[in-house]
Amino acid sequence: MSEELQPPEKTEAESLTGIKGKIIKPSEVKSGQTIRVHQKIKEVTAKGDEKERIQVFEGLVLELRGSGISKTMTVRKISEGIGVEKIFPLNLPSIVAIELKKEARVRRAKLGYLRTYRKRLKERVITGA
Repeated sequence: MSEELQPPEKTEAESLTGIKGKIIKPSEVKSGQTIRVHQKIKEVTAKGDEKERIQVFEGLVLELRGSGISKTMTVRKISEGIGVEKIFPLNLPSIVAIELKKEARVRRAKLGYLRTYRKRLKERVITGA
């Protein structure tokens, strides 16, 4: 019996347009990485209809906190000259994909000093991107 090999179906993360970096698992996130978090947002229009869209938040991972199912990551970006930080639970069901853009060489687990310190981080080469 000859069975035709079918390519695996694309997951929701792979079918997103505009993903250029490497898709990583939430367990692979480390401090010092510049990531793009693709999050599914539900909005209610003026007519009362529910609309879903994907919002992308790109920034530097400052720290990881907690363990197990309650583990969170703090992501910081500069938006119009103002620092914006967002805390994402790693197991949040609305997170569709985490895309790795850059990876820096850091020696700390918590990078809180980067809030006031404006030194550039040394980049590390990402394989497979």
